[in-house]
Amino acid sequence: MRKKIALVNQRYGLEVNGGSELHCRQLAEKLSDIYDVEVITTCALNYTDWENYYPEGTEIINGITVRRFKTEKKRDMDRFNRLSEKVLCGEHTPQEEDRWIDEQGPYCPGCVEYIKEHHSEYSVIIFMTYLYYITARSMVMGLDNAFLLPTAHDEPPIYLKYYENVFKGAKAIIYNTSEEKSFIEKKFGVENTPSVIAGVGVDVPDEASLFDAKERYSLNDYILYIGRIDKSKGCGILFDYFSEYKKRNKNDLKLVLVGKSVMDIPKSSDIISLGFVSDEEKFSLIKGSRLLVLASEFESLSMVVLESMVYNKPVLVNGKCMVLKGHCTKSNAGLYFNNYFEFEGALNYMLTHREEYSQMCENAKKYVDENYRWNIIIQKICGLIESL
Repeated sequence: MRKKIALVNQRYGLEVNGGSELHCRQLAEKLSDIYDVEVITTCALNYTDWENYYPEGTEIINGITVRRFKTEKKRDMDRFNRLSEKVLCGEHTPQEEDRWIDEQGPYCPGCVEYIKEHHSEYSVIIFMTYLYYITARSMVMGLDNAFLLPTAHDEPPIYLKYYENVFKGAKAIIYNTSEEKSFIEKKFGVENTPSVIAGVGVDVPDEASLFDAKERYSLNDYILYIGRIDKSKGCGILFDYFSEYKKRNKNDLKLVLVGKSVMDIPKSSDIISLGFVSDEEKFSLIKGSRLLVLASEFESLSMVVLESMVYNKPVLVNGKCMVLKGHCTKSNAGLYFNNYFEFEGALNYMLTHREEYSQMCENAKKYVDENYRWNIIIQKICGLIESL
């Protein structure tokens, strides 16, 4: 009989397009070749309010058994934001931190109770990510088979005292990057906890299935942003910097946006928002772009960076994010900025230095091939599971 393991995530489904949620689905399907895999999750689809969408109970998705539990209340964003201002920015009590965990959600006590009562039925339970209610409440129960895949980065919530016990409750930790490992070990003193740096593999369609994005969307030269269009993702900075760039540089470069918008997008002929697109459209747009740009300060890995690199596309990223900066320095396939003038200089360098740009393109694919292929990642995770 194969060992039975579980993965736990706040959302799960073919319609769910979040970073850690997609990572969880890919990992579950890859690990199912070796283990009997189940996923424990909620009925929520939308991360903003956690409203129930899927039916409660079990279903099979791509061969994986998925156990869903109803959230017991929707998140009130106004109330949550008011509480966050106090808890994340000033003096507060342990009780207020507890309330913040509940308000963060998805508030699903039934899921936590199931894990408490049935955890011994699994050889290992891998919790993804550290931040949300299910992981936060489950990791402090003293489970002897709890692995943590934290997808953590330097952000205000990780400094809450509550999370010290979350990380110290892990029997093993699966990191996405060396930068994440260094930060977490220094922050929580978990150097002796068994761990591995795994990351996520990159699945991309065959290039033959892609189309000419420039022709379809009437584009000439463009840089590409992929992800949620949100101030928390640095999009406000990106819009300001690109708008200033276009004032100072007379060229026909466009900024193309792919993803759901939760903030206002400047009305400009140089900024083109395509909204949510299919994978075929996304990868076709990557292939036709000059480079990928990300202004987020908070990333634990960034799958879109790796997906772009597979298609020989360099990246331009926010240097305040150690993970994104690390991708650039380790791969020699990108540049980073800390202010507008560095943004302008780095962008113009890649647009005008053809030989260096071409070398970055080659380095990008090589970096992914050597570090982020599924066979390498699954071997690392299985090695950690078997060693314990």
